[in-house]
Amino acid sequence: MIRIKARAPTARGTVLPTLCGAVAVGYRYGCPLARQDGLGARLVTGAVFLAVGTALVLHVRRTLLRELRLARRVACAAQSVVLRPLPPRLDGLNVGAAQLSADRGASVGGDLYEAIATEHGVRVVMGDVRGHGLAALGTVAALLGSFREAAHDESDLGRVLHRLDRTLGRHLRERGARTGHPACGAPGADSPVAEEFVTVLLLEIDRDGTFRALNCGHPWPYVLRGTAVQPLTRADPLPPLGPFPPPARPVPRPCGRLLPGESLVLFTDGAEDARDGRGRFFPLPDVLREIVRERPASPQTVLRTVFGALLHHTGGRPTDDVAVLVLRNDRTDRRPPEARAATCPATTRPRPSTRR
Repeated sequence: MIRIKARAPTARGTVLPTLCGAVAVGYRYGCPLARQDGLGARLVTGAVFLAVGTALVLHVRRTLLRELRLARRVACAAQSVVLRPLPPRLDGLNVGAAQLSADRGASVGGDLYEAIATEHGVRVVMGDVRGHGLAALGTVAALLGSFREAAHDESDLGRVLHRLDRTLGRHLRERGARTGHPACGAPGADSPVAEEFVTVLLLEIDRDGTFRALNCGHPWPYVLRGTAVQPLTRADPLPPLGPFPPPARPVPRPCGRLLPGESLVLFTDGAEDARDGRGRFFPLPDVLREIVRERPASPQTVLRTVFGALLHHTGGRPTDDVAVLVLRNDRTDRRPPEARAATCPATTRPRPSTRR
């Protein structure tokens, strides 16, 4: 946990308050005007004490602003360590990601993402911790640290998922022990593991664009193919991490190929579940179709447009954390046209919404 410790006042910081106090006391007991009852004397006395009070207020304001700037620098440093900025390019993929916390003034929330180029391909994680804002930051830090190690160490994507599951269980048990949870050492219905969960989506993308996914309770991403916006798959995901253990040998789901010029848009449920003042959900697919209507868009354009539309939809007050990660294949396809046509996936019909 990162804590900001209050600094003790320095000698330089006490000079002005001491001087103001000395002026006020000296005037009150050393100046004859302070003991006179005339109108002129009272005006002078009021002006002196007003000047002293104004100086003290300005000093306090300047001190608070300095502490606020320090707290912001610490928050930015914490964000760069926990949810560090992604590189703009990863092994031929153009990458863009952004996060919006539901807690006002917070830079990091309960959403997590990471993309790493490894010898096993580009591996990506997108997750959503139960709850939002600063309360979920500890779980986000634990899971991201585990993924950054497991992505390089494990050759199988299923083992990466098991590493994340073990890390989550250990983190929640340790947190329960620190807070005195009565069932912190006994897994079961009343344990911290049963009370909290994390949705996780893992992707593994090869050099030729072939990719596969493991999904534990997370929304499936959208694929931007030309001017079409398609859900990656209709398959039901596995249960979220936490309440139920993952399968002993989870098999990643083949998802075809991400062809040059195509993009994957990963997001947390805060994007599609955001509502406006009349209770309408945010139409993420429609916004994506508007973005790619004329030409393929860069990840930065997708992020800028989606977050702008989402803030407008919610009136600038989202009730849940939102994270969006965009991967665009910018590699050159050197295959002949016949081979490209043979691997071009068919367009799927959109499924009608079940929201009420």
